[in-house]
Parts: sequence; C-alpha cells; structure tokens
Amino acid sequence: MKIAIIEDEHLASSYLKSILEKQTVLPISEITLLKSVKDAVAFFKENAVDLSFMDIHLGDGKSLDIFEETPISSPIIFITAYDSYAVKVFKHFTIDYLLKPYEEEELLEALIKYKNIKETFNPSLIVESLVEIENQSNIQHHFLVSHRDKLISINDSTITFFFATGKHLFIHTNTGSSYLYNSNLKDLINKLDPILFFKINRKYIINRSQIQEIVKHSSQKIEILLNVILPDPEPIILSKKEINNFKNWLDS
Repeated sequence: MKIAIIEDEHLASSYLKSILEKQTVLPISEITLLKSVKDAVAFFKENAVDLSFMDIHLGDGKSLDIFEETPISSPIIFITAYDSYAVKVFKHFTIDYLLKPYEEEELLEALIKYKNIKETFNPSLIVESLVEIENQSNIQHHFLVSHRDKLISINDSTITFFFATGKHLFIHTNTGSSYLYNSNLKDLINKLDPILFFKINRKYIINRSQIQEIVKHSSQKIEILLNVILPDPEPIILSKKEINNFKNWLDS
C-alpha cells in the first residue's frame, strides 16, 4: 500500500516515517513526504494513496485548503496539537487522530483501526471535520468588560448566562457578579461555543452547565430553571421555534 505524510516539521515527518517503515501491521510499499499545501495539491492531482497522515496547520496554509483545490478519496489520520474539543470532532468524523506528541503504540493502534474500517470509510466526512475545527477556531472564549476603574477579561467557562434588557446586555458569572457588555444576543450567539451556550429567547443565552431543571408545561411551552438567581422575576420560557433545536443541543 501507498502512504502520504503531509507534515511541515522535518523531525515529525521523519519520526512518523521511521515507525511506519518498521511496523508490521500493514504492508507498505511507498511513503511520500509532503511539507506544504502547495506540494500536497500538486501531488494529489496526479497521484492516489491508500492512507494519508496530515497535520492541520502547514507552513503555507491549512489542511482545509488542500481539499478546496483537489479531492482526496483516501482515509486520513490527522496529526494534531489541538485541544480536547477538536479531538472529539476527529474521533467522530475520521479514521483516527494522533495528538502530538504521540507514542509509537498510538500510531500502531491507529493503523489497526484503519485496517478494520477502511472499506466503510466515507471521504466526504473529512471536509466536515476540518470545517468544524475551522469554525471552532473562530469562537470567542474571553470577554473584556469595564468594571469601575479596571478592565476584566471573563473566560466563557465562568459565564452562567447572558441577559438582555432594553438596549443593554449583561454577562453573569458563577461568582454572582454581572457586567455590562457591548454587544447584543443576535451577534453574540454566533461567536459563542455552540456546545456550551444556547440562545433560549430574546432575553437569555444560557450555559449548559447551569441548567437545574427543565419543566415541560406543554408540547409548546418549556421552562428552564437555572442553578443561579435571575435578574428578572419572569421565568425563562423557551422560544417555541427553538424547542427542537434545544432538544438536539441537549442531546449532543
């Protein structure tokens, strides 16, 4: 079988190549080393391989750029230094991933996985995984607010909910504090981690971890109870048009 390694770090590609050459899981006849988006595009326009190893960030761009220029039908094992969120995405969409720095044993396990499921691999899912990672990289995780004579950077993991009232938007945190933030719910929801936050209605974006109870009054009326004190005496009622999306969000 033929293998391509798309990696711009010489030591990393050499290390991977040396393990592949001595392993006995798969019979390998040829290994091609590619170090850039440009090299990969030129290669895959003229050649095909049985398996590729691909780093996400390359010296002249991102792996996603390769797929925009030429189709790749072979399964791919991603080599990545991304965080746990990205690892979940790779695990769901692709053959496997190797999280840098990885050991020889992890590579061999990935090869065994490839051997077992190569026939059922769907190449279209590769692009889906890269788009998902690209979207994640644009997510805002810190929010700068003014408080008295200080500027405070609030991490999204400490935010319990966002609350809109009139023309103002407030960030509420797990310390019980609230801060005025210069934005609105409509613009903000597109910048937040979709795993963590959900826009309930025109007043609230809530953090998944703060949900205490979900009360179903009817098929069209659902109330959300949070673990924290609310600034508004009115209950949090889920927008009717968001009920199905909310259920899918909870189930994700």
